[in-house]
Amino acid sequence: MHASYVEQGLRIMGFPCNQFGGQEPGTDAEIKEFAKGYNAEYDLFSKIEVNGDNAHPLWKWMKAQPKGKGTFGNNIKWNFTKFLINKEGQVVQRYGPTDDPSVVEKDLPPYL
Repeated sequence: MHASYVEQGLRIMGFPCNQFGGQEPGTDAEIKEFAKGYNAEYDLFSKIEVNGDNAHPLWKWMKAQPKGKGTFGNNIKWNFTKFLINKEGQVVQRYGPTDDPSVVEKDLPPYL
């Protein structure tokens, strides 16, 4: 999806988090090297927390937005929760961790 839409303005940002069953135990460098094996060409940031008192401010903000709330509240339930943010910086949709990226891709056109 990144390669298909980057020229139209899409920016995918990945934020590794180890709060879910220890799925991201490595260092930032190890995580980035692992992602290269999947041809991840989008921006991959340093590992952060997305829940609790130490949650990164960006994630606190996204979860607090009207369209950023999850089905069962504000907490992120598992890795791969996705947010679609428009060019004005507003959260327009939140997707669950099991939502395939194709679901997000269908919603993209009005925001490119």
